[in-house]
Amino acid sequence: MAKLTHLNEVERLDNTVLTVGTFDGVHEGHRALMEIVVEKAKKRDARSVVVTFDPHPRTIIHSKSDGIKLLTTLRERAEILETIGIDVLVVIPFTRDFSLLSSEEFVKDVIHQKIGISEFIIGYDHHFGKDRSGTIETLERLGPELNFDVQVVSKKEMGDTTISSTVIRNEIIDHGNMNKASDLLGRPYMLNAIVIHGDERGRKIGFPTANLQPEHPDKAIPKNGIYAVKVRVDEKWFSGMMNIGIRPTFDGVTKSLEVNIFNFDEMIYGKTVQIRFFDRIRDERKFENANELVKQLKIDKQRSEDLFTH
Repeated sequence: MAKLTHLNEVERLDNTVLTVGTFDGVHEGHRALMEIVVEKAKKRDARSVVVTFDPHPRTIIHSKSDGIKLLTTLRERAEILETIGIDVLVVIPFTRDFSLLSSEEFVKDVIHQKIGISEFIIGYDHHFGKDRSGTIETLERLGPELNFDVQVVSKKEMGDTTISSTVIRNEIIDHGNMNKASDLLGRPYMLNAIVIHGDERGRKIGFPTANLQPEHPDKAIPKNGIYAVKVRVDEKWFSGMMNIGIRPTFDGVTKSLEVNIFNFDEMIYGKTVQIRFFDRIRDERKFENANELVKQLKIDKQRSEDLFTH
């Protein structure tokens, strides 16, 4: 993955092409901007850098917020950035004090002094610094003084939809529309999670499941339902189906995430696995008994396998 470095650990290097933003999801719009960062860095024989923030700025700035649900954790962001060709992901701790930095202080004291810069790639509508007062004009004014160039990247649309993390978040959480989310992200939605002990009901009915705890408590979880997924275990990929919900046939109260990995019988408690969502098979619903549930699970499994073989 791209080197994940915190601001206080980063090596300062003047010959650096960078962009700045939260980039939650690293969607197709973000990718277009970052590909330009990589291209420009190669032309300059420079380091390519993405500067991001943790936690998500909205959780600090909007004190009444319940906490925004993340499309990507920092580790997931770094993994995706590697596929684009970014060298380093620099993480800035986003605090109340940091949010009070003026846009000029941010560029001079953080970007220029601590990271180094030769070219700043910026999205057409990006604002930064206290009260989001920093603009393209701010960078164009400071560029000659601090010896860096500025390039502006226009917005990216798909059909009638302007690609944004908010739109993708809504498709995943509110609708479970993984096809639309995948189109906007440019890849299947991913979830890294730790395998934990469950009640083993699935094993008793012939559909053993790995119970999952998301790696990050604020990770966006798709709408309740059954999903066709791919599962990465120890760098190997398997097909599977995942249930998100309250298991109404058995429990009906406690929300759980559990995945049935096809053709797999290893013990993986405590391991971190990655789930990639491909399609929503159906809503979660209550069955009269375990036998009726098993009949439906067989249908769900066939639908999932058909999806991956066509």
